[in-house]
Amino acid sequence: MSSNPTLAPELVTDIPGPKSRELADRLKAVESRGVTCLEPDAPIFWQRARGGNVWDVDGNRFIDLDAAFGVASAGHGHPRVVGAIAEQAERLLHGMGDVHPTEVRTQLLERLVSRFPGGVPAHAILLSSGSDAVEAALKTALLATGHAGVVAFKGAYHGLSLGALDATWRNDFREPFSDRLAGRTVFADYGDVEDVARCAREARWPVGAVLVEPIQGRGGNRLPRAGFLRELRQLCDEQGWLLVADEIYTGIGRTGRFFACEHEGVIPDLLCVGKALAGGMPLSACLGRTAIMDAWPISTGEALHTQTYLGHPAGCAAALATLAVIDEEKLVDSAEQNGAFALRYLKEVLRDSTRVREVRGLGMMLGIECTGAETALGAWRHALQRGVITLPCGDDDSVVSITPPLGIQREIFGLALDRLCETLT
Repeated sequence: MSSNPTLAPELVTDIPGPKSRELADRLKAVESRGVTCLEPDAPIFWQRARGGNVWDVDGNRFIDLDAAFGVASAGHGHPRVVGAIAEQAERLLHGMGDVHPTEVRTQLLERLVSRFPGGVPAHAILLSSGSDAVEAALKTALLATGHAGVVAFKGAYHGLSLGALDATWRNDFREPFSDRLAGRTVFADYGDVEDVARCAREARWPVGAVLVEPIQGRGGNRLPRAGFLRELRQLCDEQGWLLVADEIYTGIGRTGRFFACEHEGVIPDLLCVGKALAGGMPLSACLGRTAIMDAWPISTGEALHTQTYLGHPAGCAAALATLAVIDEEKLVDSAEQNGAFALRYLKEVLRDSTRVREVRGLGMMLGIECTGAETALGAWRHALQRGVITLPCGDDDSVVSITPPLGIQREIFGLALDRLCETLT
């Protein structure tokens, strides 16, 4: 159980409140209209967060069943993480990336590669976002195999930077920038190994890698059939392709294992991690088997893949603290137990609902697939009015996503689920 507890909702204004509405008008005047959805109603504007709670600018307290896109797996603002950031900021806030490294960066890399599935020798590249990590993985695959072709999956979401976008499924993300995309990705049916083989045969470019989410997050918290990852690993071995696991959402304990691919004992060639890694700081990583990562040439002063904030000291300190909290508070076990409770509970409560097609999930990555987007969006809006933050997902927004902090108390979790389900029963 987390030492960062969650309180019940407390609402003191309409949702959204007057200050949120005022800020929406101000934001509309200065931010590109392609970023934040401000209509038909204003969003709530967050002011602070702690544990599983978020307070908005109007003083309303919510339960965050989304953990801010899965980032706050250890809870928002965990005291140990905040303390580590403050201590590191006092000492050294920013370094010089790939020129003059830091001790804290070295310590984090040591911790990360020690957790690589199967305990195989591994190396890593630190980055800032999930799409950064996918970009690094795609570059690594090209260097290691000499082939730019990639098989990804229908429903996949790997980020919106140009390389990652080429492997992201949804056309509404891709189409406006299609002229800038490499077009080296083919998309197979998720969970179908035979379709992966077919897509690779029919691809215009030789395939070097298969990029897969062990559970599709943005695509609707979709689980493949049992055994799919093992079969995919075998196919990659037979064909000489690299298996790239995008664990940006599923990693760091969310599914009841430290990495989701460990449920089937699968060891990927490359693994992308982010979101929960640094407890709220922008940090990600691409990990890989040493033999694969050694495809990168030795740096002689100009790194081929780097950035100004490479191995940001405060982010590394936050990640080390987050990993310690995950282990010491046994949050991976909490994810498995809380997730099993929630899955049973939701299936029972929604068993006879005519508005729900399926309840699914693994660990604390759960999805309620509704009969359509209108139903899911209605449940999402109603939950917010009742003090519970969730997120619609899926290609058509027909799924309500539930990915709360891993150690949320069972009683509070049940209360939030009750409020979410009020319009679905």
